[in-house]
Amino acid sequence: MRVIHEMKFVARLSSGADEWSCPACGRRVTLRRLPEPELTVLDPGDESAVHVGVIEPDARAVEAAEKYGLGPVQNIPRPPSPPAPDADDRRWLAEIGIDWDGGAAA
Repeated sequence: MRVIHEMKFVARLSSGADEWSCPACGRRVTLRRLPEPELTVLDPGDESAVHVGVIEPDARAVEAAEKYGLGPVQNIPRPPSPPAPDADDRRWLAEIGIDWDGGAAA
């Protein structure tokens, strides 16, 4: 079961987007509403947690989600991360000037 964090409304920005923040992990996003919706992640915070934004200041995240027909929160699997490059790939990356490991490129 995933951890559920409640996002808090911070402010309405001059662009018209709303800024939201998670006090538990530091996730910060801006959210522009319809007719041109857009989500921008400013700080990813804990990406393994489910984040729910709630307008009512005293409402608990899960209760509010169920109240508005969003719950229950489901575990949505993430795709696996790509494998790290092997020695041949690292050598090739170094040849073209990409420093994979943080050391000096060859």
